[in-house]
Amino acid sequence: MSTRQETIDFILDQVAGAGEARARKMFGEYALYLDGKVVALVCDDQLYVKITELGRAFVGDRYEEGCPYPGAKPWMHISEEMFDDRAWLSELVRVTADALPLPQPKKKKRV
Repeated sequence: MSTRQETIDFILDQVAGAGEARARKMFGEYALYLDGKVVALVCDDQLYVKITELGRAFVGDRYEEGCPYPGAKPWMHISEEMFDDRAWLSELVRVTADALPLPQPKKKKRV
């Protein structure tokens, strides 16, 4: 089962106040970006936020570790009732993005 567009639209609306949020389709699922950094994955309509020390401190015990796909490292699996809380989810993705480095610029391909 892949993620429905309605789920992505809902999550993007929920985190709109955190910064520049966007989603990118990848292999039938989605990566969620905040200010150019991958902060979460949405797989099978489930939200997985990248684990950072700041994010873990913010969330406390309100999450379970889970793998968004077979072979993945653990991420914070955020339950649906938690991503219904706009202010809480926005803050979680904001502190997660703040803890992550900027992505490396892509190297130009030689022709």
